[in-house]
Amino acid sequence: MKILVLNGSPKKKSDTMRLTRAFLEGMDKDKKHEVRIVDVIDKQIAPCRGCFLCWQKKDCHCVIDDDQNTILDLYKEVDIIIWSFPLYSYAMPSHLKAVLDRTLPLTSMTMVQMEDGTIRHETVVDFSKKHTLVISGCGFPDWNGNFEGLRIMCRNCFGNPDMVFVPEAPLLNVPQAAVVADPLLKRFTKAGEEYAEKLTLSEQTISELERPMISMEDYLRNVNRG
Repeated sequence: MKILVLNGSPKKKSDTMRLTRAFLEGMDKDKKHEVRIVDVIDKQIAPCRGCFLCWQKKDCHCVIDDDQNTILDLYKEVDIIIWSFPLYSYAMPSHLKAVLDRTLPLTSMTMVQMEDGTIRHETVVDFSKKHTLVISGCGFPDWNGNFEGLRIMCRNCFGNPDMVFVPEAPLLNVPQAAVVADPLLKRFTKAGEEYAEKLTLSEQTISELERPMISMEDYLRNVNRG
């Protein structure tokens, strides 16, 4: 399979990408898949202009000549797309949101009603065989009340993707927290193996991945004294 990872973290030492790389380790443990990681922060991707000229051209490219068209080409070719990013203002970072906004050339003006009754723009690329996974970490001690808006956006944009939202993600890059971070990374590797086999994650697996590493009280105590 061809796997595209859109890394939305602006930092080289990314908490969320540690999780994603552990997941990829499990997915591609036999080294038989083609994995492409795009560090979006290093790409030149302008905001969408809302000109809709892509709908006139109908070539699955944006009229803005920058790195987005390369991403669109990859998007069409791959079997699995992993959106990996930290939670910024209860959504995805702005540079990654620009990538999402500018996937518009992969749709058309024609609107269709989905099985759930919602109205969507018809896609010009066959997404029925593509699988989307969202992995996002945040600095809060839990995810209740923090990821709901993002969850709705991802469902609307990607259909019904597997989504994993991880609290306390900064612990992943704290050496003293390895005793709790390493077991989580191992769970992500195991989850990657599951995903490679089934192309989905069970509710139980997602629950285990989203479980806080330490108690809320301990996490807040450590953050607030710093």
